[in-house]
Amino acid sequence: MNQINPAKLRNSKWTAVKPINREKHFLVSDVEYDEDGVVVLCVLESVLSKKEYPIDWRELKSDEKWRQGWK
Repeated sequence: MNQINPAKLRNSKWTAVKPINREKHFLVSDVEYDEDGVVVLCVLESVLSKKEYPIDWRELKSDEKWRQGWK
C-alpha cells in the first residue's frame, strides 16, 4: 500500500501499473479541499498528452493500480 499525505498530493508523480489509454506517467495537477481540509477533488494529468482525469485520491494507495514516482 502506497503511503500518501493528502497535503502533499499536488505535483506528485505516479505511474499506472496498467496504462490508461496507452499512457502510464501522470502528475497530480489539481487538488481541492473542503473547509475541513478533506480532499474533495484530485485530478491526474498525463505527461504525454496533457489529458486530465479526475480520480478518487484513495485509489493512489493501491499498489495494484499505481506506483509512486515515474518508473
